Amino acid sequence: MNARARRAFTYTVFVAPALIFFTLIIVVPFLRAILFSFQDWNGISPVIGWAGWDNYRNIIHDGGFYRSFAFTAKYVIATTILLNVFAFLLAMLLNMPLKSRNVLRTAFFMPYVIGSVIIGFIWQFIITQLFPDIGEATQWSLFLKNWLSLPDYAFWALVLVTVWHSVGYYMIVYLAALQGVPSDLLEAAEIDGAGRWRQLYNVIFPLIRPAMTINLFLAISNGFKAFDLNFALTEGGPFGTTESIALHIYLDAFTKNLFTYGAAKAVLFFFILATISIVQVGTMKRREVEL
Repeated sequence: MNARARRAFTYTVFVAPALIFFTLIIVVPFLRAILFSFQDWNGISPVIGWAGWDNYRNIIHDGGFYRSFAFTAKYVIATTILLNVFAFLLAMLLNMPLKSRNVLRTAFFMPYVIGSVIIGFIWQFIITQLFPDIGEATQWSLFLKNWLSLPDYAFWALVLVTVWHSVGYYMIVYLAALQGVPSDLLEAAEIDGAGRWRQLYNVIFPLIRPAMTINLFLAISNGFKAFDLNFALTEGGPFGTTESIALHIYLDAFTKNLFTYGAAKAVLFFFILATISIVQVGTMKRREVEL
């Protein structure tokens, strides 16, 4: 066996298992979902009919789909802004020479390693059981209200828990980028008379733009795909006002037995999210600075 054949064999041995699993777990179900979206099936009956484009036509007149998509878009905007702002501020703080910075980094990252479903149930207990006690003790009207039974409060409860749960991960990304900023550039900017804000805007922001691209992509994609925390904390309530698009599709497919109709929504949702992600990443990539 010559060197080229040996390299090809080694490459195949290492790549083939991952490629096989990716094909079986991602590609095949995705192609099957596309096929389902053109069929008429409730997920139970042995008879599968052909619907053509009817499922997609029905989505156009589906008010529930638009309502859940509007909620998800609002949720994505709020969480993307708050996650990136707080993550960057924490990264800036914990990039300073503090004695306890390693402990603080670990403390802020710890919630992220806990499953979203567990986090949802924990915060549901906090909001429904502990908040009323805090309200009675302090007489603050904010804690006297049942957040999960009021649409506006339920929305911000979801946003609050999402930021608390995930900000540590985004902080680590920004922290790694900040530690990669050359100190000599900051020193040169300071010698040239640039203050802290000018250094931040003209030196630090351009150099950490790849981290911004990553965090924006993650925040947007994870926000649109939000399901487990939404399901565990609010279950889409009250009255469906906090029903994310992923939860809406799940309820259609597995609660209402509209399996192929849910598949059509999932396929449409995939292409919408893919388009948004490609535009966001492409726009941010063009603004990145290479050292």
